[in-house]
Amino acid sequence: MTSKRFMSNLTITIKDETIGGNILNEIKIQIASERTTVREIIEARVTAEVQDYNQRSPLVYYGLVKPSDSESELNGYRLRKRDMKIDPEQQIYTALDAFQQNGFFVLIDNNQAEYLDQEVLVNQRTEVSFIKLTPLVGG
Repeated sequence: MTSKRFMSNLTITIKDETIGGNILNEIKIQIASERTTVREIIEARVTAEVQDYNQRSPLVYYGLVKPSDSESELNGYRLRKRDMKIDPEQQIYTALDAFQQNGFFVLIDNNQAEYLDQEVLVNQRTEVSFIKLTPLVGG
């Protein structure tokens, strides 16, 4: 009998890449367990980006989903109102929908994720890449 080993607060690195392999952005996110799903990775990534933006209010939002009422910048988005907060639920909804509509691909250790509830094992060395195919607009 094999035992399942779960880790708490596992940190993995997420990269945004072009189809040609150029890295546009890189962030670290927390995953609750080494056994996770593609959905949980997307949700954790979007939540981390939105929380970081809402706490710091930088000039440019570097996230997977373009917030509504924002303008595109080089590899990011500038919100029209600097003090505007981004809605994480809307961003997550848009990101999950875009994944299902092939708006972006997710590669986990160079293997393409097929569906949201696909289970994957991750560790500190896991490489997760997001490759956007179309601009994603959220809330």
